[in-house]
Order: sequence, then structure tokens, then C-alpha cells
Amino acid sequence: MRTPLGLACMALAASLASSAAADTPKKGGSLTYAVTAEAPTTDCHATTTYAAIHVLAPHYSLLLKVDADNYPKLKPDVAESWSVSADGLTYIFKVRSNVIFHDGTPLTSKDVKATFDRLRNPPTGILSIRQALFGDIVSIDTPDPSTVVMKLKAPDASFLDTLALPYNCIYSADRLAQDANYPAKMVMGSGPFVFVEHVNGSHWIGKRFDKYWQSNKPYLDGFRAIFIKSQAVVTALQGGQIQAEFRSISPGERTQLINSLKDRITVQESPWVCKIDLLFNTQAKPFDNLKIRQALSMAVDRWTASDALSKITIVKPVGGPLLPGSPLALSTEELAGLPGYGRDIEKSRAEAKRLLAEAGAQDLKFKLINRNVNHPFTPVGVFLIDQFRRIGVTAEHTQLDVSQQKSTIANGDYQVAIDAFCADTDDAGPLLLPYLSRERSPRNMTRNSNPQLDAVYEKFKQSTDEAARLELAKDMQRMVITDANSIPVVWYSRIVAHVTNMKGWKIIPSHFANQDLADIWLE
Repeated sequence: MRTPLGLACMALAASLASSAAADTPKKGGSLTYAVTAEAPTTDCHATTTYAAIHVLAPHYSLLLKVDADNYPKLKPDVAESWSVSADGLTYIFKVRSNVIFHDGTPLTSKDVKATFDRLRNPPTGILSIRQALFGDIVSIDTPDPSTVVMKLKAPDASFLDTLALPYNCIYSADRLAQDANYPAKMVMGSGPFVFVEHVNGSHWIGKRFDKYWQSNKPYLDGFRAIFIKSQAVVTALQGGQIQAEFRSISPGERTQLINSLKDRITVQESPWVCKIDLLFNTQAKPFDNLKIRQALSMAVDRWTASDALSKITIVKPVGGPLLPGSPLALSTEELAGLPGYGRDIEKSRAEAKRLLAEAGAQDLKFKLINRNVNHPFTPVGVFLIDQFRRIGVTAEHTQLDVSQQKSTIANGDYQVAIDAFCADTDDAGPLLLPYLSRERSPRNMTRNSNPQLDAVYEKFKQSTDEAARLELAKDMQRMVITDANSIPVVWYSRIVAHVTNMKGWKIIPSHFANQDLADIWLE
């Protein structure tokens, strides 16, 4: 159950442009945009990185998807309509009759069933990284080619939002039957663009699918995503090599682009459902010790981080596990009473030193694993190392490319790591998923178990009473911060720049959703 966040999404440009509503979309042209990393897999169900969805989304359909014009509402995609039983246990979806896969076969209810069966109960050797979100599904039936019936064992207030996650790409049932791992080997969906080519380290190309179910879309003839370092985005925009980068640029880069390109560049800004977490491998000593984890959290002056880092990179709000300012998030006052969020940093650091002494870790040293992505990872890493130094802890900054960093964390080959957790929506359910016990949630990279948190999460999911959900959400946030297995450091602030003649795209707080390019056109 998602409630609208008071968004301040705005467009900045060096000159006023006519409103999108008054423009008539035009067909033709190819969009070239930057992606500042490459994903380790092409299987939507197995990945969490934007680097995957920014190239895969144009090739696939979803059951439902986020309505960017009316965020956070949902709108139909493959499902043209749906209904929910009075007890909240049965969901019936009607599948469009005119959806075709890129290989020419029709998409029917059996493909929807095969996809969500794979998400909730993957075959041996197949990773469904969001599997825990689908645990309440008891059965998926297909009484006819256009009907999907999903039954739940308990009500789930976030279920429709879960179904609309942008990584729930619908796969061909026939191809899955032949090879359950086919999505990691080939890109074949029913989205607005057909896959053409992927050259590692260089580019990814798609072309318009003329049999897309929305007959008037996509408007573009095709797209080309080029893989470049984040530091090169501004130069590429200035030189005309790219027309957009959909993740984010920094505040300084925003100013630089507006000053240099003037009315040729448009900048859109939004809150961002994305944060920096400090992860502790609880299976690696000495980070199985709560006192050490809490001490490192208490060393960090988050309020100074917000002020200093927001001037140079894409972070700003201080918050806990839920998006600051969202309806279920702890308030600033509530956070201030928890370890690591106090306003008196000297008092906090004195307590951190005491905890380290009790744990026998006064001379603690470790490698801090980070991504070699400039914004916001490098400045955040440098800041954290300085914060740890102030309590006598030495951290060696080890930056890896995105694929290596993710595999290092996923394989448990680390002690402490900086990572981004970016949710597909601002709904509390997915945002809390990484903190559930490892055996329940593959997204838990700290490898800890917390049955108490799991139990509260179940109550939260099943509750439809807003007051009860608020208290349960607050309880979970306090548990996460106090346990300090994966601790929030600071939240992102999103800034997207694109050429002014690129139309039809609207920023939202998720950089995963709204990336199929179907609505984009060039003036």
C-alpha cells in the first residue's frame, strides 16, 4: 500500500519551453544515452542494479507498472484490468490479447504464470533476488489464455506494488520450459524495443518493435546506450555524444551544464528512493560483535555528512531505512534518540570508543569495499574513512568496478562495504526487504538472522490498518538501526539532465521505473 510522498519534482532549464501537454509526439530518430556501469547479468529477476534495468526495460513488458505522470499510482501494462476479492486473498488479472513476444509468439496468461512462478519459487540454480516479496502467493492459476488468478495465504497491503516492480520482466513460458536460465543468455521480451546488439564495454542497441501492443508507440526508431564512466557524462552531453543520462548528475555538474548549454539542456530534480548503506559481514569476525558495529555507526556524523556532501555529490537527506519524509518513516526527532543519529557527535564518539574498548578492538583495521563510481560512492567513502579515524579506526579504501563490488558482497568476501540500496518504489515493504533474515531474503548481504524482525514484517505486510502499520514500521526501523548489521548513512537526491529536444520523459523518485523509453520522442 503506497501513499503519495509530497514530491517536489521540478524541471529546470535555461529558458522556458512549451509544456509537454501542448506538444504533439513525433516518430523517428534514435536516442543515445549513457549508462555509467555494466550489469553482471541480463536476467531481470536476478539483479538489483540500475545498469541492468536501464538497458533491459525497453525490451520487456510488466504486468502492471508505475504511472510516472501520477506517481505513485500504478497503471496497466500487460494486464489491461484487475480485481481484488473483499478478503484481499484473490487477485484476478485480465491479460491483453494483442501482446506479442519479439519472436512472434503471443503472450498469454501462461507466460505471466511462468514468470511469477519463477520469481516466487525459482528452479535450482536460478536466483530470484526478490523471492521473499512473493512468499504469500499460494497458487497461480490460468483458467484461460487471458486470465490469471493469484491466491494469497494472507492479505498483503503492498501486493500490487510488488507486482509492478520494474525487474519483474515477463518471460516466455515456452523458452523457460526449454531453459530456465534463458534470460541470462538472450534478451527476448515483448517490450517496445527489440534487442539488436550488446558489445561489452562499449554499447547496447535496440530498435523499435513494430508489433508492440501500443500501436502508436514507441516513437523512437531505436536507442543506443553507451557505457561510460560517470565522470565523462557532462563532457558527453556538452559534446553531443549523448542526449541523456537517467541515473543522476551532481549539483556541480548541473550548474556546469546549465551554464554551458543554456536552453539546450533541461534538468529535472526529485527526491530519490536510494540510500547509502554501510554493510557488515556478520559472518566475518570481528563484525559479528554488535558493539563494534554500533561503534562504527556512532562514529559517523550524518548531519555534517548531509551538509558537506550535498554540495559536491548526489546525497542530502538524513534518514533511517525508509525514505525521509515518507508517511511511515521515523521523524528527525525520533531518529535523534537512536545510536548514530544523535546531534552531539562528540558524545556519540566517546560512546563509540567505549564500545570498541569493551570489544577489545581499539586498534581496529579493515578494508572498506566500495564502488569505483564517482557519485556518490567516492566522496562518501572518503568521508566515512575520516569519520572512523576519529575514533581510532583505520579503514583502507578499496574501490572495485560495479560487477566486482557486487559479486564480492554477494559472495561474502568482505568485512565492511559501502553499497547503495535503491528501491523500485517508496513503499515500505521492498525498502525493508534487505534487513530480513538471510535465509528469507537473498537481498540481505550481511548474512544475519533476525526472527523478531521477520515476525514484525509479516504483521506489517498483512495489516490494512494505517495506525497499526505505522507503529509496526517504526518498530522495524528501530530494530534495523539498533542491530547495526546494515546501517543507513545518507539518502540520495536525484538530478537528471537531458537535451531539451528530448520529450515525453518525467522524473520520479525511482531511477528503476519509467525506463522502457516507450513515451520518449525527439523534437
